[in-house]
Amino acid sequence: MSASTHQTKYSTPLQTDPLVTSYYVRNLEFWYGDFNALTNISLDVMPSAITAFIGPSGCGKSTFLRCMNRMNDLIPDTKVGGDMLLKGADIYSSGVDPVDLRRRVGMIFQQPNPFPQSIYDNVAYGPRLQGVKKKSDLDDIVEDSLKRANLWKEVSGILDKNGLAISGGQQQCLCIARVLAVQPEVLLMDEPCSAIDPTSVQKIEDLMAEIKDEVTIIIVTHNMQQAARVSDYTSFFLQEVAGEPAVLVESGKTSDIFTAPIDKRTEDYITGRFG
Repeated sequence: MSASTHQTKYSTPLQTDPLVTSYYVRNLEFWYGDFNALTNISLDVMPSAITAFIGPSGCGKSTFLRCMNRMNDLIPDTKVGGDMLLKGADIYSSGVDPVDLRRRVGMIFQQPNPFPQSIYDNVAYGPRLQGVKKKSDLDDIVEDSLKRANLWKEVSGILDKNGLAISGGQQQCLCIARVLAVQPEVLLMDEPCSAIDPTSVQKIEDLMAEIKDEVTIIIVTHNMQQAARVSDYTSFFLQEVAGEPAVLVESGKTSDIFTAPIDKRTEDYITGRFG
């Protein structure tokens, strides 16, 4: 099926009002130089929910995720077409400050990346940049953020310890606390559990469930069981032919995608026939 004739299948109908959604994406295209990496992506991301992006390696999931807070702007010779609205506003309009956008839309990467400074200073970093100077205010933000990230009990007595000196799972929770400290509206998570131990994976999944009512969460994952466990909505991306653009094959409620997919390719992927 060529990109030009592809039609995404939706078990959850697309919204007509962009203000109902967190993200309202219509006919998005993305290029790395002359390579058209994504084509004709239309998708709603609903608030107070977890949306999972699934699909084989190289199918554009992470590229699309990075479009959502304009991280791809940092890559030379890239181009975006179509519409991507956050809370009804076009994030690619000329008046949007990408730095402010990335405060509103935080990102957690595959490998934990705490700063080489204390646990306290990691979490206080963003608020300080925003002008919070009073020690008691910073103390409250650090404690609240670490509690929300399910890390406070483990590190409350070692806040002066270097963030790089704690375990990998704790580092990932610290990175989440660092993002939460600046009160984001959306949290993007690019395979956040692939580099940590199973016990820490459970903590991250529990954390996602606890904060989704206040922060819209979008997660890229190769783990089908994880997508089925944690997400409310799922979108399946696929690049069928090397060198051609990746497409969004199917999108909808996770329960529908995993029990009654509309597209045969979705069924084949989630049942392990390829990918």
